[in-house]
Amino acid sequence: MESQEQFTQQSLTEHLRELRSCLMVSLGAVAAGFAVAYGFVEPLADWFLQPLLKVLPKGTPLIFTAYQEGFFFT
Repeated sequence: MESQEQFTQQSLTEHLRELRSCLMVSLGAVAAGFAVAYGFVEPLADWFLQPLLKVLPKGTPLIFTAYQEGFFFT
């Protein structure tokens, strides 16, 4: 009961401070997850492209249809 009363009795600025702190923690978690995942780009690319590379004729390169596609898995 007490914890519910604490949240209902907060002023608007207290709610905004709490929201800001939650958003900062969430942003930090997303940034940390991105940093960890960035270290595994090559193994992930190999895993995703493995079925495609198996069916391509030997010596045939991948062809990207959009300019930015080549940067994602190189």
